[in-house]
Amino acid sequence: MAELSFSALLIRFLLGGGAVVVSTVVARKLGEKAGGIFAAFPAVYLAALLTASLDFGGNELISHSILLSKGAIVGMSINILVAILAGQLLPKLGWKRGLVNAIGFWFALSIVAVLITH
Repeated sequence: MAELSFSALLIRFLLGGGAVVVSTVVARKLGEKAGGIFAAFPAVYLAALLTASLDFGGNELISHSILLSKGAIVGMSINILVAILAGQLLPKLGWKRGLVNAIGFWFALSIVAVLITH
């Protein structure tokens, strides 16, 4: 999937942006914990699955979807670890340093996961 069509980009933009808007509205109406639950909506993963059908078909689409789903499981597992770490670091280090450290941890784990799985 080296090239993305305009339709694929539009779907990804709408799902990603829509997820951010919905999680913000939910957080303001129902509280931060509920907003956090909605913030975990897998917009990128679902958009990638939806748009794969624009680039692939038949058995190739099935194979691509399986590989994408396996990668998403690894990525979502890393996100869980980062959320736990951020919950510990932000109160201790403040939101700026805590966030930078959590993002650095995410980046390092993601690089390791890519290297291991390739």
